[in-house]
Amino acid sequence: MALPPKWYQFLVGLFASLGSFNYGYDLGVIAQVVASDAFVKKFHPNEDQTGLVVSLFTAGAFFGAFFAGYSGDMVGRRATIATAAAVFVLGGCLQAGGRNMSFLQAGRFIAGMGVGTMCMIVPLYQAELAHPTIRGRITALQQFMLGVGALCASWIGYGCYIGFSPQDDNQWRIPLGLQTIPAGILGLLIFIFPESPRWLIDSGRTTQGLQTLANLHAHGDVNDAWVQVEFSAIQASLTHEHDHAAKSWLELFRSRSNFRRIFLCVALQASIQMTGVSAIQYYSPTIFSQIGLSVAQTLRYQAINSVIALIAQFLCMLFIDRLGRRWPLIAANVFNAVTFLIGMLLLKFFPPGSHNPRSAQIGFIATTWLYNFSFSVACGPLSWIIPAEVFNTATRSRGVSLATMASFAMNTMIGQVTPVAMKKVGWRYYILFVICNCTNALFFWALLPETKKVPLEAMDNLFENSPWFIPTFKQKDYLAEFEHEVEAVAEKSGAVTTDVDDARAGV
Repeated sequence: MALPPKWYQFLVGLFASLGSFNYGYDLGVIAQVVASDAFVKKFHPNEDQTGLVVSLFTAGAFFGAFFAGYSGDMVGRRATIATAAAVFVLGGCLQAGGRNMSFLQAGRFIAGMGVGTMCMIVPLYQAELAHPTIRGRITALQQFMLGVGALCASWIGYGCYIGFSPQDDNQWRIPLGLQTIPAGILGLLIFIFPESPRWLIDSGRTTQGLQTLANLHAHGDVNDAWVQVEFSAIQASLTHEHDHAAKSWLELFRSRSNFRRIFLCVALQASIQMTGVSAIQYYSPTIFSQIGLSVAQTLRYQAINSVIALIAQFLCMLFIDRLGRRWPLIAANVFNAVTFLIGMLLLKFFPPGSHNPRSAQIGFIATTWLYNFSFSVACGPLSWIIPAEVFNTATRSRGVSLATMASFAMNTMIGQVTPVAMKKVGWRYYILFVICNCTNALFFWALLPETKKVPLEAMDNLFENSPWFIPTFKQKDYLAEFEHEVEAVAEKSGAVTTDVDDARAGV
């Protein structure tokens, strides 16, 4: 028996998110690698060199996200994913076989290029395949699989740390080498899954695009009412977009609608890094040592932390299409600020070198876990969901590319600065994240419209006509108006009344 369409879309999105698994794995494993005794004894890195090992990965990802903006439009979503997977495998092999620091750093940069490409193109591909009612759930797979990758990395890293002697390079080579396996599977098998119907239609392969749309949403029935409504909307949207298409990156900023979306998405991705997530993911042993925890203890607690993150990401997948995007993002940033404030006070009053009581250590661990839950249930997933869904077809690749580049640029900066900052200013470094989380919440309350269940082809209208100051905007009235437009298109296509109701269910 054929799978229900939404289950099929979900499973395709799940497989594509193996690219996110690689990103999460590398985020999780590098903290164990740079802290392992065998790594330190082989390379003897200082703080700047350690920061460079971490930050070169995200620097490579910055450039990978840039090139993906072109590749996604030129050769398609699947070919871009396959190429990115091959690049990542090459980088992973160079890391695992690294004989000196330069060798390792080159592998980090190359692997980063692959991950940057995948992180840009995978949520875009997922959003273009998904029905509007489950689009948030499917694009949330980006963060969920990132969490699965981090979970695997944490426990593999912890197992290798305690399982191999400090003189055995396998303590860090094995964790780095294992990351090539899922990337290889993704690159080899992605072509058995459908291409984005929007890209096919935009590339002049209209018949194939319609059939793919029908395969995704109606068991191959091209006469299905929802398929016809969506196909008509995509064609109308593409006609308008081609008439007003940006001939350069600069033109993306001249349209009010495009500028708003690029501004919000770049700010969103940059702000997510300034919540403090990268500092904790990359340098948990350094941060936890400030309150007297050993490397082995830290890796164990981080492994448990990765389980908490995965639970939070699963909850996000279940509820994000009900709760929306706007208020969960605002609330999570406020909660993040509170957890960093408590953590900062604990580091201040129980400084390094003192005999810190167990209660202070437990309190610090608890605040880190609570922060991680808050980040993973909203901030992390939404940083991928929102950029993937707000742009139109003509600007989606470049818009998501710019937003992803902003994420990796800030990530690179945090990766390079954190080890030096923790050594020089200690607990005061946390002040930065307290302030940034508060300003993030205020920013999104003022400027971010709700995009829950708004069809991709309606985003132009939403960002063109809604006010900049969102609290004055009546979102329900806008959705009611668009629902009437969907009904008119469905009736024009010859759909019967019950089919119109099915088509309207996508709003």
